[in-house]
Amino acid sequence: MAGSSIGQMFVVTNFGESHGPAIGCVIDGCPPGMDLSAEDIQRELDRRKPGTSRHVTQRRESDTVHVLSGLYEGRTTGTPIALVIYNEDQRSRDYGAVMHQYRPAHADWGYDAKFGIRDPRGGGRSSARLTAPTVAAGAVARKWLAENLGMTFRACVTEIAGRAVAFEGWEHVNANPFFAPNVSQIAELEELLDATRKSGDSIGARLHLEILGVPAGLGDPLYNRLDASLAHALMGVNAVKGVEIGDGFAASRLTGTQNADRMRPEGFVSNHCGGILGGISNGAPITAEVAIKPTPSVRLPLESLNDAMQPVDVVTVGRHDPCVGLRAAPVLEAVAALVMIDAVLRQRGQCGNCGRRFP
Repeated sequence: MAGSSIGQMFVVTNFGESHGPAIGCVIDGCPPGMDLSAEDIQRELDRRKPGTSRHVTQRRESDTVHVLSGLYEGRTTGTPIALVIYNEDQRSRDYGAVMHQYRPAHADWGYDAKFGIRDPRGGGRSSARLTAPTVAAGAVARKWLAENLGMTFRACVTEIAGRAVAFEGWEHVNANPFFAPNVSQIAELEELLDATRKSGDSIGARLHLEILGVPAGLGDPLYNRLDASLAHALMGVNAVKGVEIGDGFAASRLTGTQNADRMRPEGFVSNHCGGILGGISNGAPITAEVAIKPTPSVRLPLESLNDAMQPVDVVTVGRHDPCVGLRAAPVLEAVAALVMIDAVLRQRGQCGNCGRRFP
C-alpha cells in the first residue's frame, strides 16, 4: 500500500494489519556502529502497549519485538533493520456484524471506496495497533539522537474530553495511565474514563509535545520545512485531527511585537514560534500541540449504511480504547524522532555537521 513509508534518509516502512499474524517495520538508512538491543526498543513499546490499565483496550498483547536483521554483535550495521511484533490476542469474531457495514467516523468507507476491498477485523490497516511498529522504529531513532546530539522527546496529555489537565511536572507523566503531568487530577480522570467506558461512548484528547536539545539549522526552505515535515508526520498518526506548532492558531491573535521571540546573548526570551522559523530549527525547544478525536468504535447505535447502501444502525462490539489519546504520548514522541533523525541525516549530507546551538 502506497503511503506506508516515512523519511528520505532514515526510511521506515510499516506493514501488517490489526488481526493479521504480525505487524512490524523495516528501517533503512540507520547509521552503522550504534549499540542496539531488543531491550532498547522494548522499553518504548511497553509504554504504548494495550492492557496496561482498565482505562484502555483490554486486548492482551505482549508487543514483544523481534529483531530479524541489521545488527551484528549488538551493533547496527547500516543495513536494513527488520522488526516484527507478533499479534497474540486477536478476536476477529467481534467484527462479524460490521463486515458489511460502514462504521461512522472510521476508515471503512474510505478504504472500500479506494481499494474496493477492506479488512474489517479491528480496522485492519487503519487500526491504531499499527502505531506499535512506529514506536519501535522511533526507539531506534531516539537512541541515536540522544547519543549523538543529546536530543530528547517528551509528550503529555493536556486535555481529555475538553477537561484541562493541569501541568504539575514532567516527573508525573509516566506514573499514571493517562500520561498526565500531575497527581492532583488522577482520581477525577479515572472517574471520567470509567463513566465513558460504561456508557459505551468514547472521548477525545489533546497532547503537548516537546523536543529538547535541537541544534539550529535543521530543516529546509519551502517544501521540506521542518515544521511542515513534523506536522505531516503527526497527522499520519491514527485519530490525529489537528497539529499546531508553537503557539499555532493563537499566533493569529498576536501583534508582530508580541509574537517576536526576542534574542539575547543568553538565549531567546520566548518561544512563540515553537523552535522553527522559515522551516529551519532555531535552537529553541520544538513544541507542538496535537488534537486526537474520540475513538470511532463505540457500543452505541449509530446511523450508517451497509455495503448495499441500505440504512443500518451500526453497533461496534469488541475491545476498544474509550479514549485512544491516552496511549498517544509514546507514539507522538516516536514520530517526532523519525522526523528529526531524517532532518539530521539530510543536514549532514548537504552541509555536514554545521548546525549551530544558541545560546
